[in-house]
Amino acid sequence: MTVHSKLQPYIDAWTHSIESINELVSPLAEGEWNRPTECPYWSVRDIVSHIIGFECELLGDPRPIHTLPSDLRHITSETARYTEVPVDIRRHHTAPEMTSELEYTIIRRSRQLRNESREPDAEVRSIGGGEIALEEQLWSRVFDVWVHEQDLRRALGKPGNLASAAAVLARDYVLRSLPKLVAHDAGAKPGSAVVFDVHGPLEFMRTVRVNAEGRGTIDSAVSLGPAVTFALDWETFLRLLTGRVRPAAVADRLKTEGDAALAEAILQHIAVTR
Repeated sequence: MTVHSKLQPYIDAWTHSIESINELVSPLAEGEWNRPTECPYWSVRDIVSHIIGFECELLGDPRPIHTLPSDLRHITSETARYTEVPVDIRRHHTAPEMTSELEYTIIRRSRQLRNESREPDAEVRSIGGGEIALEEQLWSRVFDVWVHEQDLRRALGKPGNLASAAAVLARDYVLRSLPKLVAHDAGAKPGSAVVFDVHGPLEFMRTVRVNAEGRGTIDSAVSLGPAVTFALDWETFLRLLTGRVRPAAVADRLKTEGDAALAEAILQHIAVTR
């Protein structure tokens, strides 16, 4: 059997993004690995370590046995602790150690994905425990790897791939969070609509509509008389929704029209993932 046709786009996008990361970091000097990124508390090295750690987990490698230092301020939950272990254990690895492990992990994981023969809805192990549909697992890996690719590109001053196949999948992945953000978190009134008008390398418009029961849905149809309209570029949209930057810091790149109170409530909850 071969990879299901529905899964191949995720695998192709993941491959392009993780290989782009490999190309970005391979020539880095030792000191550049410590450069800070917009991903809170993480350096270039930390991001690469995170990617290696999660891909190794999906390969079935045993979790590293490691006790985190007690002074890591950002470790405020068990999920954060779980995520940090494969990062912290590599903080003293040299540049050659990092690049060789990344390359080897990509080779192993690519081989595993080429041999994938399960259906998209097959239940597989989720990172951190539990089960998840295979398609959802692959989609989440595309999102995670591409978002971190962009973290690295901004930190290293090497922009690119903002409209790649992985970018499109990452956009669709995060757009699913907007209905809850608008209807539940921000408390938009039933019958209202909020428009996100995004321009730049990846241009799109999405409308979140709140029905009579207070539930949000999202579509690409134009809304007449929306309660709020946000107009911003794709990279700023991404940075806001992934918690890389606060709204006040990009106020010059964000245009808002309509109900000011609702707009503020939405922006207060805009970081739907980190």
